[in-house]
This record gives sequence, C-alpha cells and structure tokens, in this order.
Amino acid sequence: MSVSAPSPASPPASSAAVPAASGDPAKSGVAAKSGVAAKSGVAAPTQAELLAFARRAAADADLIASLPLDPEGRTWVRLEGPGGSEAWLIGWPPGSGTGWHDHADSVGAFVTAAGELKEHALAARLPTDGWRTLELTDGVDRERRLATGQGRAFGRHHVHEVLNESADRHAVSVHAYYPPLPRIRRYSRSGPILRLEQVERPEDWQ
Repeated sequence: MSVSAPSPASPPASSAAVPAASGDPAKSGVAAKSGVAAKSGVAAPTQAELLAFARRAAADADLIASLPLDPEGRTWVRLEGPGGSEAWLIGWPPGSGTGWHDHADSVGAFVTAAGELKEHALAARLPTDGWRTLELTDGVDRERRLATGQGRAFGRHHVHEVLNESADRHAVSVHAYYPPLPRIRRYSRSGPILRLEQVERPEDWQ
C-alpha cells in the first residue's frame, strides 16, 4: 500500500445507517455490566472475550427477537458489553450496508445472529492519521461470508464494510468493541483509491 499526496477535503459522506430504534438498552443475561474494567482494575477484555460475548448474545433468541426491524434502514439497540466494552445489537434490512469504515483504536468482534452478512476487509494496516487519500496495493482485499452463528474478531484500525446482500431477508448481528468507540472513520473507495470522507464521534450515533 502506498500513500498518495494529501487531497483537498471532500464533503462529508452520509452515514449508511438510518434512523435507529429508540428505547432503553436491551439487556441480555449474557452481558456483563459496563464500566467494570475501568472502575475495578480488571483487565480489559480481549478480542477472544469480545467474540465469546457476541456469540452468547447472538444465541439469545429472546434478545434477538426484541430488536425492532425497519424495512427502510438499519436499527440498533445498545447492550451491556463485558468489562466496560461497548456492544450493539444491529438489524440489517435487505440490501443495506455500512460503507467502508474503521473503529480507530478499538478492537472488536461481531457475530451474525440471523440471516447472513458479508464482510469486505483490507489485509493491510493503514496510517492512523495525517492523510486523506491512499492508493492500495494489489492483494489487500479480503472477503468472507458470515452465516447465522458465524463471526470474527479484529484488531485496531481494521478497515472493512459489512453488507446484507439478501434481496428479501433481514439480518441481525451482535457487535462489541473495546475501548468504547472514540470515533469511526468513514471512507469512500474507487478501485484502489481509498479516501477519508468523515470522522464520526460518539454523539453522532448515540
């Protein structure tokens, strides 16, 4: 992967998510109370522990059924993640997706609870700051399909997009991140060119 010269700032890209479900955060019996790691000195949850939490939550049929689904856009409800992590239950209508993004300094995991999701990811570590446009080298693209019960964990600065390609079926998934997301960086892509379009803060999605 090579870095091109900085490009002029572009207008912000609109978020792929549309109006979220409202109401109290859903609580699953598998979820630990948030804030434990920060307050008690307990070690931060690992990627494996985040993935295990997401698997348990995804297997909770009552929790999954509690999520309101919208045919027009993604919906989400916040969960209590393990060890102070941030967790979300997300519904994906047919044809929806996130667009390219990363989760900055947070590690994470997600598991498909219903339907099937596809992930496009980059097997390359991007510079964290100070750029607007990157030219990706050949061979960095990865693709995986995650059917019901399947998931994955990922490290810091993982760049990906997640899609529900079904023409007629919702998907539902559970996601967990630690530390709680400080920001999400959104990108546009044209062939090998990846462009930073927008930086979102917690107040933009909570």
